[in-house]
Amino acid sequence: MSRVRLLFSEAWASIRQNISTTFAATMTVLIGMFLLGLFIALGTWVVSWSHHVKSELLVKDYFAQDATPRQEQVTMLKIRSDPRVKTVVFVSKAKALKQMQHRLPGVVGALPSNPLPDTAVVTPKKGEYSQALYRDLNRTKPSWVDHASWGGTTAKRVLTVAKVISLVFLIAVILLVAASTLLIANTIRLSIFSRRREIEVMKLVGATNWFVRGPFMLEGLVCGLVGSLSAVVLLAIGKTVALPSILPHLHDTSGVHALPFALNALALLAAGLLLGAAGSGLTLHRFLKV
Repeated sequence: MSRVRLLFSEAWASIRQNISTTFAATMTVLIGMFLLGLFIALGTWVVSWSHHVKSELLVKDYFAQDATPRQEQVTMLKIRSDPRVKTVVFVSKAKALKQMQHRLPGVVGALPSNPLPDTAVVTPKKGEYSQALYRDLNRTKPSWVDHASWGGTTAKRVLTVAKVISLVFLIAVILLVAASTLLIANTIRLSIFSRRREIEVMKLVGATNWFVRGPFMLEGLVCGLVGSLSAVVLLAIGKTVALPSILPHLHDTSGVHALPFALNALALLAAGLLLGAAGSGLTLHRFLKV
């Protein structure tokens, strides 16, 4: 217990005596964790949006006008047995005409009869399965099936954009974490460099590496905790103030969600503590070689 008290007292004394560098390290953690938290929230929302868009990619199998209900049922069962298929919904020609009338009332009113076919609307388990399902349905279609469609160019663009978004998000998070680590380590290095004589004296009188490293790592933990907590508070304020004015302008995003704020906050606290302690411990290593 005496060693623990000594560790905390040394760390507290170091913080009071070097308030400027401690403040700089804390502000560095705050800025880094705030940007990281903001990017995690925005990035996970965009990734969720890309998955939401991919989930709306459909493949449609159009039946011929002379197809019988029995033939349509057999085709639906065959499509449903495909392991890549999530759901298959039958849309009759009458229902399709009503849907078209809702979208284009002027056009439907001028039609002499219903030209739309019965349709099997296929939702794949993954958006990436859309093109393969479309090819297989066209290749193996029976005589009572006219053709299949899947959106072609639009679907390919959606899948490409989704891949790019995921890759950019991953790279940006890695770069931001690396930049935050370097900034924190450099800031703490200034504090340690100003006390290198003190460290050398402690080593010369027989102090172990961990005894010397302890107060500095504890100081780094304090800086990381205070900085990340401040970042969480700022993000909470931003979430409360900014989101209500942004969400009304976003349409058709009911299934799109960012990472829950509680998990984001826990990740930031853990990252702040880890970066603070690691920055202190790794930076101190060169000064322990006396």
